[in-house]
Amino acid sequence: MKVVYRVEIEREEDGRFLAEVVELSGVMAYGRSAEEALAFVQALALRVLADQLEHEEGPRGPVSVQFETSASA
Repeated sequence: MKVVYRVEIEREEDGRFLAEVVELSGVMAYGRSAEEALAFVQALALRVLADQLEHEEGPRGPVSVQFETSASA
């Protein structure tokens, strides 16, 4: 099964970047750059997915994960 997560990245007023996985409530991370925020949020999303799989709450069978990004103003 292929799972696609949308990641929205926006720059905060203080200069930090905030990345959020739209499909996973509460999965967001800050970074000093958009790339760093993306890396942090991807790692967090994979931890959440692993926990879901471990507790049989996520998709069944082999899983392929893809992240798609979009930047907000």
